[in-house]
Amino acid sequence: MSDAIQWTADAEARLKEIPFFVRPAARKKIERFAQEAGINQITIEVYEQAKQKFGSN
Repeated sequence: MSDAIQWTADAEARLKEIPFFVRPAARKKIERFAQEAGINQITIEVYEQAKQKFGSN
């Protein structure tokens, strides 16, 4: 899945704020969210939408 989804530098930086031990799971959830929405690039906006959906504030 990671091959099809691109991350902007800003979104990658935001992902790095997540503790390293949950980061891989968070990345997969965000990428799945984007894929289901037909989005092929994770931007800060997409990142924030996924965060809202999963209830992480």
